[in-house]
Amino acid sequence: MKNLIDKLHQKNFLSAEEFHRLLANRSQEDEEYARNLANQVRQQVYGNKIYVRGLIEFTNYCKNDCFYCGIRRSNREAQRYRLTEEDILTCCAEGYELGFRTFVLQGGEDPFFTDEKIVHMIHEIKKKYLDCALTLSIGEKSEESYRAFREAGADRYLLRHETADTRHYSRLHPYEMSCEHRKNCLRTLKKLGFQTGAGFMVGSPLQTIDDLVADFLFLKELDPEMVGIGPFIPHKDTPFAEERGGTLEDTLFYLALLRLMLPHVLLPATTALGTIHPEGREMGVLSGANVVMPNLSPISVRKKYMLYDGKICTGDESAQCRSCLSGRMKQIGCEIVTDRGDYRKSEE
Repeated sequence: MKNLIDKLHQKNFLSAEEFHRLLANRSQEDEEYARNLANQVRQQVYGNKIYVRGLIEFTNYCKNDCFYCGIRRSNREAQRYRLTEEDILTCCAEGYELGFRTFVLQGGEDPFFTDEKIVHMIHEIKKKYLDCALTLSIGEKSEESYRAFREAGADRYLLRHETADTRHYSRLHPYEMSCEHRKNCLRTLKKLGFQTGAGFMVGSPLQTIDDLVADFLFLKELDPEMVGIGPFIPHKDTPFAEERGGTLEDTLFYLALLRLMLPHVLLPATTALGTIHPEGREMGVLSGANVVMPNLSPISVRKKYMLYDGKICTGDESAQCRSCLSGRMKQIGCEIVTDRGDYRKSEE
C-alpha cells in the first residue's frame, strides 16, 4: 500500500478505487509510514508552529435531533444553558490575555440567537480585537444569513458534513435533515469567502469503507481551508448509546491521509482524540495535525456541553488548559504560537 500513500503524497489525489484499496488493506506498517510522511509535510508547510483556537461553547440548545449528539433536541437529560453577550466577551478578554488570536463561537442550532444577535456579537468582538480571527460554528443557515455574518466580519466557518454519503447520512440524522443541503451550505460558505471547515466522524455507526471514500473525495472536491475529524464517541442519552466508538488508529491514519491530500489544510488534533487516549492530541500532531482548540467557556457550563461522554478538560481553568497544551506540544518538538493561524495558500 506504500505505493498508494506515495501517490497521494506526490499527486494529492487518489481515485475512489485506490482509496478503497488503501483503506481496506492497509497494515500497521502502512499506517506508520503515512503518519511519518504527513508529519514531514506539516513541518514543510507550517514548521513546528501549532495554532490555538479559543473555543467558546455559548449555547447547548439545538433544534436538531441528530442521533449521535448529546445536545440533541429530544435529550431531556441535558442541562441547557445560554451565555450572554457579556459572558462571551469576558471569555474573549481572558483568551486574549492568554495569547489566543482566534476565537471560535460554537453552539447548537439555537433559534434564540437570531441573525441580528449573532451579527451584533461579531461586531462587538471584532471591534475589541482587531488582530483576531473569528470562527463561527453554528450550523446550517441560509445564504443570506451567512452573507450577513461574513459582512459583519466573521472570518471562518466550521460545519462538519459528518458523512458525505446520502444513505449513511440518513441513518445518522432525522428525515428532515439532508446530506445535500449540508454540502450546499459548505459550498455557499466557500463562495462567500469564508475560510471554510468541513469534516467527518471516524467510526460512526454503520460507517463503511465506501462511506469513507465518499468523505475523502468530497473533501478533495470542496478543497476546504480546515478539516475537523474525530472519533465517534457514544453518548449515554442518545439512540447510539450502545454503539462502539471510533478508534485511535483509524483517526490518526485518516488525519495523515488528509494532510497528504490537502497539504496546506488547517487540521485540528481534536478534543475527542484527547478523550480516547491521554496523548491523543500529541499523536494527532505527529500524524499531520497543526491546530489545537482549548476551551475558553466558563467552567460552570463546560460539563453541560456534552456532545459525547467523557469529554476532557471540563474542569480546568483556561490558563491551565493553555499552559498544559503548551507543555505537551513542547515535549514533541512543537510550539504553540500567538497568531491568527490563517490558512497558507500554496504560493505563499
